Amino acid sequence: MTSFALPWIVLIGYCALVWRLAPSAVTTGGFFGGTSRKGARPGLWLLVASAAITWIFAKSISNSAGLAYAFGVTGAVGYALYYLSFVTAGVAIYLIRTRGGDKSLPAFLVRKYGALCARLFLVAIAIRLFNEVWSNSKVAGLYFGAEGSTGYWMAVFVVTAFTVAYSWRAGLRGSILTDGAQMILAALLLGGVLAFIAPEMAAAGLPRVPDATRLAGLTFAGLALVQALSYPFHDPVLTDRGFITDPKVMLKGFLLAGLIAGGFIFLFGFVGLYALGQGIAGNPVLSVPASFGLPLMLMVNAIMLTSAGSTLDSTFASTAKLSARDWAGEGGRPGAASMRFGRGAMVFIAVFGNLPLLGIYMGDQVGPAIIAATTISGTMVMGLAPIFLLSFLPGAGRLAFHLAFWPGLVLGVLVTLEGVFGVEIFPAWVDVGWGKYADDLGVNLYGLGLCTAGFVAGCLWGRRRALS
Repeated sequence: MTSFALPWIVLIGYCALVWRLAPSAVTTGGFFGGTSRKGARPGLWLLVASAAITWIFAKSISNSAGLAYAFGVTGAVGYALYYLSFVTAGVAIYLIRTRGGDKSLPAFLVRKYGALCARLFLVAIAIRLFNEVWSNSKVAGLYFGAEGSTGYWMAVFVVTAFTVAYSWRAGLRGSILTDGAQMILAALLLGGVLAFIAPEMAAAGLPRVPDATRLAGLTFAGLALVQALSYPFHDPVLTDRGFITDPKVMLKGFLLAGLIAGGFIFLFGFVGLYALGQGIAGNPVLSVPASFGLPLMLMVNAIMLTSAGSTLDSTFASTAKLSARDWAGEGGRPGAASMRFGRGAMVFIAVFGNLPLLGIYMGDQVGPAIIAATTISGTMVMGLAPIFLLSFLPGAGRLAFHLAFWPGLVLGVLVTLEGVFGVEIFPAWVDVGWGKYADDLGVNLYGLGLCTAGFVAGCLWGRRRALS
């Protein structure tokens, strides 16, 4: 059997397993809210598995390995720190649900800040969902051929189309039920990958890096800590799961899921550390498996399919909910009409979300490019931290929202322009830390302070008006 055919056999096996696990029909509540046909909510461990695997993105696995390769162990630690987002989101959503009784983040924003503010937020998360499609299908496709090859495009099409097919049938309920098996499979496969590289790593120890490189990795870790205060709120793949179980079950589930997913991502960083120690050039998630031969390549291929599929089905489910329920406002569209509209939105984002692959050629830069997309999107939404975390302040209203939201968005656009055009927009005094992420850390630290100050000023103004 040729090495070309084996990855496709893995893909067929993956599709057969997921298709068998996904329900063939669900109620409207199951499609949008993840409940069973009898209306039962998911239990704790199903929530834990679902939340964890949906944040073990194919792109996150690639990012962790790439950062470990670039900065040593501090790179892997740094990317794992993003998973503190589970703590931020879990605590915030618990308070939103128990204090205000809100059934979603958009509903909370409408009540607290008004419909316009809620729609601005929905536009921001729509951009996030768009990025999830191309970044995950791209990483999965690279295991079937070089970028632009026939095998690559066939894999992108098959993975996307198959995920749309079972998401179309079952929505969020199908995503949650398949997530449990995908999490178990991913954990077993990670164990297999570590078994390949552990003997040589145990003998050689962790690779040493120059002090400047280590400090640059610590700077990225600082960036992750700052962005973990705002990053989770613009990812409905995570936050939608915060409203499908009892608040106490949700909070416990999010804390456990963050620990599991963060640990998984840190351990996969050892693939990058192995590449660094052995001097293996190229994208570690491709070059390391290739150095061991076909068995490890197939194992990593299966992990990427599992992680990409679990994220894509959640992306499609969140897109359906955003378009048919959240954007329409309280109650959304009625019953069957909402499911039809949501399914149409799934197909739309599946096609539209893969269009960047037609015009983006990154080659070995796929990892750095996707890391850049992560940090830039995190910068654009830094204003969400005070909007959600300080919403209890007296006087918090529309003005406070806008004074926090827009400065972060503007700074994120400027960071994007710096990357696209290769120009220095921010002065050197903005930099905090060392290396390539010093500029990003400085912008995020000062920017978060600016957004928070704007929010507090808006609260003071609102409080003054209320008392006058």
